[in-house]
This record gives sequence, structure tokens and C-alpha cells, in this order.
Amino acid sequence: MDDYLVNATGLKKSYGANHAVDGVSLYIPAGEIYGLVGADGAGKTTTLRLLVGALLPDAGAVNVCGYDVLKQTEQARSTIGYLSQRFSMYEDLTVLENIRFFAEIRGLSSSEWLPRSLEILDFVGLEKFKDRRAGQLSGGMKQKLGLASALVTRPRLLLLDEPTTGVDPVTRQDFWQLVIKLVGSRVGEGVSVIISTPYMDEASRCHRVGFMKNGRIIAEDTPYNLRALLNERILELRGSPLNILRRVAHQDVDVEDVQAFGDRLHIRVSDGKSKAVLKRLKTEIKKASGHVDELRSVPPVLEDVFIALSDQ
Repeated sequence: MDDYLVNATGLKKSYGANHAVDGVSLYIPAGEIYGLVGADGAGKTTTLRLLVGALLPDAGAVNVCGYDVLKQTEQARSTIGYLSQRFSMYEDLTVLENIRFFAEIRGLSSSEWLPRSLEILDFVGLEKFKDRRAGQLSGGMKQKLGLASALVTRPRLLLLDEPTTGVDPVTRQDFWQLVIKLVGSRVGEGVSVIISTPYMDEASRCHRVGFMKNGRIIAEDTPYNLRALLNERILELRGSPLNILRRVAHQDVDVEDVQAFGDRLHIRVSDGKSKAVLKRLKTEIKKASGHVDELRSVPPVLEDVFIALSDQ
């Protein structure tokens, strides 16, 4: 396990009867973007806080960059950059002053943090706004400032806790382009990223994904391998009325689940039964006075896989 930047085994954290983290193990190599994916309350934030040493585990061990987080907390934290869910910059300070503050409390001199800050601001696209007060920044700019402040100390591990929650799709896209560009770049210097997110489209951008539910990681693999679990088992149905389509699909003996995806349904069928269900459904829907616009087999998306694994 010495080759891993993060080596966390058997982490547990409970609050009374609530098992927020229940036996989580993570092994993250250098240069990887790892997505910790799940709904609110799954345990993602608690897991990140255990990794950074902000919480003490009830059981388990955490090693980050060769340091035992429980015994060498400050040394471990010096290798980590952390961006929390909420904007935590000082709004009355400028962009550059905020970065300076976080750099100096980590012990960096001006000869160290200033050239580094200017390089990072150029990387995230805030170089023209270095003298603007943080409180006057847009939501997307605040995200970038948080990322810049987390990077100023040259961390080897970057923990991002739902950094795109509540922002518009364009800002989310811009932020992800920065994260992907960061890994392997001169600015990132081979940093590894653990990012928690409830969004499956973001999970698909990660090198590996851990699906989390009720404090446990229920599956972990590359997005490609996870999607392959449901190859040839997802049908997409468009038509009207949707309630009839859903009811008829649910009644089919070979249908395991039906989920709405916008104006269409994703139908999960038993292994090897796609062709049989395709033949039957059109007839059954017509008998029920429904109308089919399109019914076809489609490649699974990560949301299909997460729902299927959660049902087990």
C-alpha cells in the first residue's frame, strides 16, 4: 500500500445510532481524480473530514502522503488542500489578500506565496481580479478563489466537498475543466483529487468512482466498468401518457425497475431479456391505450447503475 497517496482502512464514525461512515476504505494513487458519489446524507462529507483530520474516527486508520493522520495530524494536513461546501473566504479582503492569508498561516513567506499566487490566479482565470474584494465575486469566481487558496501551499492531495452544488451548468462545466486540467499540469504538480458530488454526470469525469450509501461504499470502479454492469439491460421509452407507460412497464415480468429521466423512462430489465421485453412492451402499451414514440435499447448511464446497486 506504500504506492498510494491515500491509504484509509475501515473508517467508522457514528453519531448515536446514526452510522455516518461505516467501514469505508480508500486507496488513492498519485494523479487520480476519485469521485465519492452519493445522495445527501450518504456520508461523503464526514469521510472527507476524517481524511483531513477534522474528525476523529471511531475505528480505522488514515495515512496521507506517508503521514498517519491520527498521530501526525499537522504534517498530514500540510500535504492537503481542502475546499468545503460553503464559501469560506473573507469577503472584505481582496482575492490576493485572501490567498496571502491562507498562505501565511501555513508559514509561507512572501517570496514563496506571491509568485505562486500569481501563477495560480492565471491558471484559474482570476489574474485580472486579484484586487477585487471577495464579496464582490460571482459564484463561479468564488469557487475559483477557493480552489486557488487550496492550491497555494502546493498540496499533494486536494479534497473538494461538493464544490459545484448550487451553481449554474456553465459554471460547473468551467470548474470541472479546471480540475481535469489541474491533474498532471505544472500548477497541480501531480496532485490527486478526491471530489464528493451528488451529480452522476460529474462522476463520469473521474478516473474512478466510489458509490456511497448509508455510510458505506457499495461499489467502486472506473465509470466505464461500472456502466458495463448493465450493458444490454437498459431500455429507453418515450411516449404518452407517462403514467400508463410506467405502469405497463412495471407489470412486465422481466422488468426490474422503471425510472423517469426527464420526458422519458429508463427501464432496467433482467439479464438477457432486452429483446423479449422490447417485443412485448409496444403491444401491451397499445392495449392500455398508451402511445409509444420510441422504444430502444440504450447504453446505461451511471445513474442507472447507482439505482440498481442501491436496490440490492
